[in-house]
Amino acid sequence: MATAVSIPAIPDDRPGPASGISPLSPLEKPENGWAGLKHWQYDLRSGLMVAMISLPFSMGIAITSGAPPVCGIISAIVAGFLLPFLGGSYVTVSGPAAGLAPAVYTGIFTLGTAYLGSQASHEDVMREGYPLVLVAICIAGILQVLLAHFKVARLCAIFPAAAIEGMLAAIGLMIIVKQLPLLLGQKFEAHEFWEILAEVPQRMSTMNVQVFALGTGCIALLFILGAIPSKLLKAVPPAVWAFFIGTVASLCFLNVGAENLISIPDKPLEHGISVPHLFPVLHAPQTWLPLAYIVFLLLLIDGTESLATIMAVDKLDPYRRRSDPDRTLQAMGVSNFASSMVGGLTIIPGIVKSTANIMGGGRTQWANFYNACFLLIMLIFARDLINLVPKAVLASILVYVGFKLCRPRVWRHVAEIGIEQFAIFTVTVLVTISTDLLIGIVAGVAMKLLLSLWYIGLAARLNGNTGLSTGYLTGLLNLFRNPVGKREFAVGVYDLTLVRPLVCFNLFHVIRELQELPPEVKVVRLHFTPQVTLVDHTTAETLFHYVQDYSSKDLALELVNWERLRPLSNHTSAIQLGLSGELIESEPPRIATV
Repeated sequence: MATAVSIPAIPDDRPGPASGISPLSPLEKPENGWAGLKHWQYDLRSGLMVAMISLPFSMGIAITSGAPPVCGIISAIVAGFLLPFLGGSYVTVSGPAAGLAPAVYTGIFTLGTAYLGSQASHEDVMREGYPLVLVAICIAGILQVLLAHFKVARLCAIFPAAAIEGMLAAIGLMIIVKQLPLLLGQKFEAHEFWEILAEVPQRMSTMNVQVFALGTGCIALLFILGAIPSKLLKAVPPAVWAFFIGTVASLCFLNVGAENLISIPDKPLEHGISVPHLFPVLHAPQTWLPLAYIVFLLLLIDGTESLATIMAVDKLDPYRRRSDPDRTLQAMGVSNFASSMVGGLTIIPGIVKSTANIMGGGRTQWANFYNACFLLIMLIFARDLINLVPKAVLASILVYVGFKLCRPRVWRHVAEIGIEQFAIFTVTVLVTISTDLLIGIVAGVAMKLLLSLWYIGLAARLNGNTGLSTGYLTGLLNLFRNPVGKREFAVGVYDLTLVRPLVCFNLFHVIRELQELPPEVKVVRLHFTPQVTLVDHTTAETLFHYVQDYSSKDLALELVNWERLRPLSNHTSAIQLGLSGELIESEPPRIATV
């Protein structure tokens, strides 16, 4: 007999509003737009705190991207002034993100080299490449708006979770390695991951000792502050403490040299802004192919990281609001277009700044607006102070951020899910740092596809089918076809019958079904038939997410016949194989839990 397996929700451990702020009633949830202005006192206070974090982050990300520091601040200002009117999310704070820095750097170098030729110096390539990459950011922004119009945000589900984790870990490693020249106070000849590492021993003998001491001291301070369980220290993130302490230490005790300090030009809004070089690109056909490549790369990373970030931030929102992925994608597209027009970097939601916004009591997107106001004031009136900040201090902050993306806990977590997930993750990391982000993610997706076919064959053999009767081609196509074979709706119950393997490649079909329910639905049942021989990690994780999301909307999502699936590890969302009735009867019943 078919049974419905109930999946209990995860205990609600989200932080409440910041100390001293009275929580609203469950029915009185803060709204974006003009209605959100009544919460100005909370958003204003949070905006100041976020600006203190955003200032060093934005400059550091710009430097890692190969762009002038002022460009990072400009992009954060543009995002802050636009997002309150665009909506999509509630407490996320957007601006330049470390995850896109390697992609932007690659874009600047690739387009600059294509435009000037391989014989040009690195300085000339980077100088000419930045206005060209602004064209790519502009086009990517326009495409994001179009994609949001056609509601394709759910298509990001086709990328395996392990490959996305691997991409982020690789980005973390690349961010760390890119900071080594700044931490040593040296200019490196190499600009790629393995080549930079190979050059480190040579540069160690001629490094600027004071710069190195400052950078490593700030890194140590960041890890120490991050490990101390103090509410006072947690109120202001470790990055802000390191920014101010490192700058003061440099002024009072060290002489790092003017070449190792931030340099923002006089009248930055007049002399520090670049514009996209659209016409030079149009008259240089050799840049068209690399331009298309960079646009696709920005769309891929921007879309996946943006949507992953808003999902993570929604879990922290004390008012349990849910962001709109397509509207968020549209907001990012408009912001990227506007940012590129005034020389800014790509814009996506940031988890560090968003978390600080929540802890600071921010309630609406107006916190972004106040953050931008404070950054603009700092840029205009505190330029001389900003120019006293050593680049090594910003590098230490980015090393800390990069470590968070690739720390051992991430590798251990992926390994606990399953050996196949760890394999996809590791391949993605190694290929990415050895080639580039796009090739890395393609390698991860390809490995995921091959492993899915292998596990379908394994399930067939376990069920007594010595050969894949449907054929390998049909099996491959089934990984992309809609797995929902039948839909029935009666008396508030919506039944969806699944007739194919469920993997990340056809998951967006299921997401569409779960998002476009008939009116007056109270219960949704997903029926797992014997044809569902595989449920991968990404799908299991997504289904559990919808169970929790539905429960917050007074809906119920039931997984019928889930007990016929068997996990390949003890992890909650491990890959699941469909077994025959005989094999199931030989094992005790299993209840799915989150």
